[in-house]
Amino acid sequence: MRIYEGSPRQDWEEVLRSVGAYLDDRGMRDILLVEDDGGFILQGVTVEGASAGRSDALGVAHKETVKIGDEEIAGFMDSAITRRGQPARETPQRYETELRVIGRFIDEHKPRDLFFFELDGAYVLRLSHVTAAGMKHELFEFTREDVASLVARAPSLRRGTTAPAS
Repeated sequence: MRIYEGSPRQDWEEVLRSVGAYLDDRGMRDILLVEDDGGFILQGVTVEGASAGRSDALGVAHKETVKIGDEEIAGFMDSAITRRGQPARETPQRYETELRVIGRFIDEHKPRDLFFFELDGAYVLRLSHVTAAGMKHELFEFTREDVASLVARAPSLRRGTTAPAS
């Protein structure tokens, strides 16, 4: 990711946490995220307009595709820092929480770029690495249970904290 090149580590944990907050605020789900040279291409489904009519009771689903540039991501991250310690927001924080722990996993693998999609709470990631033999791709799958386990372990893994003694 361009805004982090030259940094001691790419901070996917914070980047994806802030993108997750954006998704939560927009009410997107069933997401697909592709990294490009200037940020991300993000696709997801939003549901609008639940009504009393039987055929429209659940609302109308719309697929949206948005380009999120590095400058916008930096703004999302600044907003997330500002919100810390504040009362919880009214919108559900599902993606903010899930993408944060997946971002931490990605940080541990130090990929050149990434692609992932989510469906019903499960995620499939493709991480790319540059090797002497060329590009290498790795696939990872996280079930809902895997994500829940990562979320449960997250407090003990946060920077500046230590795991509780056993």
